[in-house]
Amino acid sequence: MTDFKEEQNNEIEALESIYPEEIEVLKTEPYHVFTIKISSQESDQSTEDVEPASCEIQFSYVEKYPEEPLVFEITDSENLEDDTLEEITSLINEQIEENLGMVTVFTIVSAVQEKLTTYVEDSKRRKEEEAERKQREIEEAEQKRFEGTKVTVETFLAWKAKFDAEMAELKKEKIQKEKTKGLTGKEMFLRDSSMIDSDLQLLESEEDGVEVDESLFQDMDDLDLEDDLEEAGD
Repeated sequence: MTDFKEEQNNEIEALESIYPEEIEVLKTEPYHVFTIKISSQESDQSTEDVEPASCEIQFSYVEKYPEEPLVFEITDSENLEDDTLEEITSLINEQIEENLGMVTVFTIVSAVQEKLTTYVEDSKRRKEEEAERKQREIEEAEQKRFEGTKVTVETFLAWKAKFDAEMAELKKEKIQKEKTKGLTGKEMFLRDSSMIDSDLQLLESEEDGVEVDESLFQDMDDLDLEDDLEEAGD
């Protein structure tokens, strides 16, 4: 006849030896109830950006454990999402089913610890990939800023036409300056027809603007100009 109580006591002693700081016995009668805190293992490439993950599991023996499955409950967790906790619960159930008839707490704790370590490593990798992606985006944006607009045949021809027109205008202005350089005022006047036109316009405007006061000449008939001329002749 199997002594289930003895097997349970032997497992508790082994667990207290393996996990002296992690295990806490809550009850011994009628059957043991205890908790074990399980944490992810530290990686050689640990980073401050990723916090370690952990969970606390409460185990309760039943009368015929290990031939009957023990009862468990996740009572606490750190840095774990709900979907990950559900995965851990499924993992524990799988371990209990696969190892039914044998003490299983150590096997469960080892499997959960491995799960937590993988979870942390995956989180670290995702953060590194995200950081690399953002860095690539920054570098690509900087590269595009320095590259400017890509030159095509159409954009080059449009630029060349504008450039040629600007150069022709500058050349025309330069020739005009060279022609007028060193000329006298008279020569510039004779060369530049616009100056002649402007003077003619000025004269026409002055002629149009002259007003004659006819009242000044109304009394001229009263003047004896002939007598004045004769006296002047004498």
